[in-house]
Amino acid sequence: MGLSLTVLGCATPYPAVDNPCSGYLVSHQGTRVWMDAGTGTLGPLQLHTRLEDLDAIWISHLHADHSADLLTAYYALLFADVERDPVPLFGPPGIADRLAAFLTNGPQRSPVESAFEITELHDDHQATVGTLRLTTKAVHHGIPAFGVRIEADDASLTYSGDTAPCQSLVELARDTDVLLCEAESAERTPDMAHHTPEDAGDTATGANAGRLIVTHVGRFLTAQEAVARASSRYRGPVEYAAPGTTFSTP
Repeated sequence: MGLSLTVLGCATPYPAVDNPCSGYLVSHQGTRVWMDAGTGTLGPLQLHTRLEDLDAIWISHLHADHSADLLTAYYALLFADVERDPVPLFGPPGIADRLAAFLTNGPQRSPVESAFEITELHDDHQATVGTLRLTTKAVHHGIPAFGVRIEADDASLTYSGDTAPCQSLVELARDTDVLLCEAESAERTPDMAHHTPEDAGDTATGANAGRLIVTHVGRFLTAQEAVARASSRYRGPVEYAAPGTTFSTP
C-alpha cells in the first residue's frame, strides 16, 4: 500500500482566502503525520484526522508560514476537548523555547512540553513513526531548515521544505517516487533562499524522481506557470499541490 499526501495548504507568505499556508498530511495505513503546520492548516487537517489520532508533527523550519499553527494546536491539546498524551513533535533546534516565548504571558513559562513530546532535528536524523520511516537532511534556507524523506514498504515521498537548490536535497530525494518541491521564486537572485520552478525541475531531474509536485508557489507566479516552467527542465509528470488535493504514491 502506498503513501497518501493530502495538501492542507501551500500559500506563501500568508494565507489566501482559499489556501492556508504550508501544511500537509502524510498517511499510510493507520499512521498520520502532520508535515509543517503553517498558518490556517489546523482547520483543514481536521477534515482528515482528529488531533487525538495524529501520530506526529514534523516541522521543516520556524518561519511562521510553516509553523504558526503549532500555537493553536497547543491550546487545543491542553485547554479544549482533546484528550491524549503529548504529540511527538520533530522540529529545528530551539523549537520548544521559541513556542514557549510566544505563548508565555506571565511569570511562568508555558508548558509546551505538556502538549508536545519534542525531538530536535539534525542533519541525517532518523525516526520511525508507526509504519513510516523519516530521514531528515539539512537544506539551505538561511536559518536551520530541513527536508524529509518518508518511506513505507517500497514507497517514498520527499519534501523539500523551504530551500535554495542544494545537493543535500538531491541526495535525499534520490530515486524517490514523489518529490514535493517548493517553487516560490519567480526569478533567480544572488541571495535566493528558494527554488524557482526551473530549479524544482532540475532538482527532480538530478534526483531521478518519479514524479514532481510543485508547491509553495510565490505570489508572482500562477500554478500553471510554475508547472509549465518546471516541466521545461524535468521530463516526468509535474503537478501543482492544490489545496485539498490528495496524491498517492504507487
